[in-house]
Amino acid sequence: MKKSIVFLALFCGLLSFANAPQWGKTGHRATAEIADDYLTEKAKKAIAELLDGDSPALVSTFADEVKSDRAYDEYNVWHYINIPEGKTYEDVKDNKDPNIIWAINKVKKGLKDPAVSKEKKQFYLKMLIHMIGDLHQPMHIGRPEDLGGNKIIVFWFGDASNLHKVWDSEMLDSYKMSYTELAKNQKRLSKKEIKAIQKGNVEDWLEEIVEITNKIYDSAENGYYLSYDYMYEWMPVVREQLQIGGIRLAKELNEIFG
Repeated sequence: MKKSIVFLALFCGLLSFANAPQWGKTGHRATAEIADDYLTEKAKKAIAELLDGDSPALVSTFADEVKSDRAYDEYNVWHYINIPEGKTYEDVKDNKDPNIIWAINKVKKGLKDPAVSKEKKQFYLKMLIHMIGDLHQPMHIGRPEDLGGNKIIVFWFGDASNLHKVWDSEMLDSYKMSYTELAKNQKRLSKKEIKAIQKGNVEDWLEEIVEITNKIYDSAENGYYLSYDYMYEWMPVVREQLQIGGIRLAKELNEIFG
């Protein structure tokens, strides 16, 4: 009987992986909304024109929504990068397979190219907004053997889940704040602090996020029950990653459009 319960939990957890969102709608929209506070007026105008008036927050979930269309299957690998335990990006960067870092650099180049059509640039911009959000969800820089925490089955307030899903959406859902509320309640930062957050490039940011990912792996194992104590410890990190992701997204967009 006990084995049956464990099997059922594992099965439910793997089903959750198959249908899991990335950073969840709330997380992506919050990141994009935060970025809006740091955009130059020139960038805001150019983005609004390219998106035909849609906001970055509105299009931030596009990359997940198109997963229902098999024509977009090739872009699934744009959401993450696998880094084995004990390794760094330097150890895997020469891998020629597409990943989130490769994809971010690709779309940035395309958005700057005057020969690229407006339709293609719209696609690239929607993907960029989404991928910068995914980059700052630490379990998107996960380990290959567990699919970024998707195969680490845990119980979230008693319900079968997985570590990736907890970080993608369940902590945010349990926090019960809208994306606009999350964006409004940012930590106040000085210009010096903002400049420090925006320093470097996506490769540098990845190395920083790997350190957080490793700590998350130490925070839970298969079969762990996670609830209020986990929220208390890790929700500040979730909120910080949303803010940092938004500030860095603004940097990327300002460099392209501002």
